[in-house]
Amino acid sequence: MLDGLSNQIEHYMDLLSARQRLVASNIANAATPGYKTQDIDFRQEFENELPNSTPVSEDVIGLKTKNDGNNVSIDRESRMLSETALRFSLASQMLRSEIRTLKSAINEGKS
Repeated sequence: MLDGLSNQIEHYMDLLSARQRLVASNIANAATPGYKTQDIDFRQEFENELPNSTPVSEDVIGLKTKNDGNNVSIDRESRMLSETALRFSLASQMLRSEIRTLKSAINEGKS
């Protein structure tokens, strides 16, 4: 069984996956009149850490709204995709390291 840190990393990766889906939805709706950019408040969601709960998306404030009411910025969303992918990669490396440490401890115990 993995420890608390591993569970937190797993929860963080779940949040990153949810953000990636939201960013993809934002990009897909870049030309939809009236569509408002959505994102996740990571700090709030991570602190809540309710098991099997779906993260709450919220409107992003402070973005320039076009004449049709849409406020999606492709530049922002591209940056968010890159940032989220980098965070996910780092989190998965940390989780792999935790698993390797656990595996090593198990193998040492067998000797």
